[in-house]
Amino acid sequence: MPSPEELARENIDKLLTACGWEVQDRKSINLAAAQGVAIREALLKDRDEVDYLLFVDGKALGTVEAKPEGHTLIGVEEQSGKYATSLLDIYPKWRDPLPFAYESTGVETQFTNRLDPSPKSRNVFAFHRPETLLEYLEPNANLNTRLTNLLTSDQMPKSNLWSAQIEAIRNLEKSLAANKRRALIQMATGSGKTYTAVNFVYRLIKLAGARRVLFLVDRGNLGDQTLKEFQQFVTPDDGRKFTELYNVQHLQSAQLDRVSRVCISTIQRLYSMLRGFFFWLKMFTAMRDQHAETGVALCAWHKELYRVEDGVSGRLQRERQLKSLVSESERAGFLCYP
Repeated sequence: MPSPEELARENIDKLLTACGWEVQDRKSINLAAAQGVAIREALLKDRDEVDYLLFVDGKALGTVEAKPEGHTLIGVEEQSGKYATSLLDIYPKWRDPLPFAYESTGVETQFTNRLDPSPKSRNVFAFHRPETLLEYLEPNANLNTRLTNLLTSDQMPKSNLWSAQIEAIRNLEKSLAANKRRALIQMATGSGKTYTAVNFVYRLIKLAGARRVLFLVDRGNLGDQTLKEFQQFVTPDDGRKFTELYNVQHLQSAQLDRVSRVCISTIQRLYSMLRGFFFWLKMFTAMRDQHAETGVALCAWHKELYRVEDGVSGRLQRERQLKSLVSESERAGFLCYP
C-alpha cells in the first residue's frame, strides 16, 4: 500500500501534468522534451535531493517540496529556501538562487516568489504554467515593483478627491508595494468608498500596468452600483469616461470576457464558477486514469461538494475556500481588490 507521501506525489504528478509540465525521473532526463520539465528526486549538493526540480526552456527556476496530506506547510518554505541555493553546477539555471518555490501535499499548495520585494508564501489552487513563470522573470514584470516605482514618480491628481480618499489610496498602494496583499480600507458610510476604489483601480491599470482587476461584492445590487460608478467615472488625466478606455464586465454567467480590464462579481458567483472548474478538472482526471476507484472517489467528492452546508463547520469551510480566491484570481491575470 502506498505511503501518505507517495500518494501526495502521485497527486502532485497529476497537478503538474495538468498545468503543462512533463514529469520525468532523474534517470531519464530530457530537458528538450517540453518547455516545462519537472524532475523527480533531483540531486543537489551534499548528496541532498529535492522532490521536484522545475526547468523551463532547459534552465532550472524552481522547486517543489512534497509533504503528505494533512502536513502543515507553514515553515516548510525554509526548507525550500535551502534547496534554492544547493543546485548542482551541472544544471543551467535562470537565477541563483532559484526564484520560485512550491510546497504541496497534493491537496494544498503554497507558492513563494523570491523576486517579490518582500517574499512571502501564499496558497494557490494549482501550479503555475511554465510560460507564466517565465513571464515572472521579465524585467518590471512584478506588480509590486511597479507600484513601488509609482509611489516615487507619480503625482496624484487631487482636484476631485477628498483628503481621506487620497490618504486611503496612497496607503493602499504602499501596502501592496510592500507585498502586503491583505490591505483593508476603513471609511465611514457616505465617504465615497466606491469612488475611491474606482480611482485606485484606474491607477492600477493605467499607471501600474495591472492586466485585470477583480472587484468582489457580496450582493448583486452592489454590483449594479459599482458598474454605474465605473461608467460615470471621468479619468482625471484623460477626461474620458473609464468605460470609454477600458471594458468593464458585470459577471452574470460563467463566461469570462477576456478583454475586460475590470470584472465585477459577487462572491457567490465566483465561488460557483471555481467549484464548477474543479468538478471538470476532477472529471478529466478520472477519465484519463480510467480507474474504477477514481470514478467512485469522484462521485463521492461530487456528492460531498454539492451538499447543503450549514452551521459553524460549513462557514469555516467556505472561509477557507474563499481565502484562496485571491491567489487563484491572480493566477488567471486578476489583481483582487479586497
